[in-house]
Amino acid sequence: MASDTIEKGDIVWLEYDAWTVNPNGTQTLFDTTHDEVAKKEGKFEEKKVYIESPVVVGKGRLFEGLDAALIGAKIGEGKEVVIPAEKGAGVRDPRLVELKTEREFLRQEIDPEVGMEVSISGKRGIVTAVSAGRVRVDFNNPLAGKTLKYIVTPVRKAKTPEERVRAVIEMDYGLGEQFKIHLEDGASEIQLPDVCKTDEKWFVSKFRVVADLRELTELKTIQFVEEYEKKETKPEAAPPPEAEAAKAAAEPATPAETKPRKKATATKPKPTRRAAKGEAAAPREKAPEEL
Repeated sequence: MASDTIEKGDIVWLEYDAWTVNPNGTQTLFDTTHDEVAKKEGKFEEKKVYIESPVVVGKGRLFEGLDAALIGAKIGEGKEVVIPAEKGAGVRDPRLVELKTEREFLRQEIDPEVGMEVSISGKRGIVTAVSAGRVRVDFNNPLAGKTLKYIVTPVRKAKTPEERVRAVIEMDYGLGEQFKIHLEDGASEIQLPDVCKTDEKWFVSKFRVVADLRELTELKTIQFVEEYEKKETKPEAAPPPEAEAAKAAAEPATPAETKPRKKATATKPKPTRRAAKGEAAAPREKAPEEL
């Protein structure tokens, strides 16, 4: 049975609230897996899913201080971790604060404003000042230079090869539970959910998923399968006789049907009309006794 103690290389799901500790002692929430906490702090995002998040421990994927605190921790036990800047997002680097001309933004149809997140030459930064045709952009990590505090609880650990594969997909793309995974003798066959077939995010994430599966699992081959099924069209059910009769009654008669058709009947035939004056009468058929 796998241990509940977290070791280097484990993939675990975390619940957490993450704060920056300000110089005046106040705290500002910057991330959480709890929607009620986000709402309370005015940080709730409608499009975000608030749920425990899988992470890899001891592989440099987390802030150094958080990584160290998780190794040796127990599943289900919460703890508070305070992380200084040098073991968090790092110290601020003044060289990563750059001045740009406002024209550079206007050419991209961007009207720069303080606090706006922008991407320039592949680098992401925050606009910190706009003045006299100049725009100052800070390319430091927004958490750089700040003390961080995590209230974190590891809730479960990936214990089987399939759980690890599913966790990697969840980390790098999301929707891990919607993938069908078949593992055998170091080979994997991963059937994609329909959403991946047209999702540009998947086309980018796929390469990261493959790289992480190679690093974090013992798989030798990785195969993604897209399945397209032809849907059979069902024949229309014949309408009940009552519906056919109602339809026939509602439809106007065609010219060929303007005269009623003769029907077989058990009633006596109508007598033939008498001949008009001056019109030769049709010869009467003699009765047997007149012959």
